[in-house]
Amino acid sequence: MKRRDLIRHLTDHGCELVREGGSHSWWGNPVLNRRSAVPRHREVSGYLAKKICQDLGIPDPGEKSA
Repeated sequence: MKRRDLIRHLTDHGCELVREGGSHSWWGNPVLNRRSAVPRHREVSGYLAKKICQDLGIPDPGEKSA
C-alpha cells in the first residue's frame, strides 16, 4: 500500500505524528498510549501496514467497516 494511504488511515483513526526519526516516522495513538514506527518508503507492505495498525490498536487498513 502507498505510504500516504497508510498515513491517511492513521490520522482518520486518531493517531498523531510523534516525531521524525532517521529513517522512520514515529506515530502514536494518544487514547491508548501506543506508538509505532512507519518507514519512509513509498510503498509499505500489507503485512507491515497490518502490524503498524495492530501496534497502534486501530483496525487494519484492509478491513471494511460495517
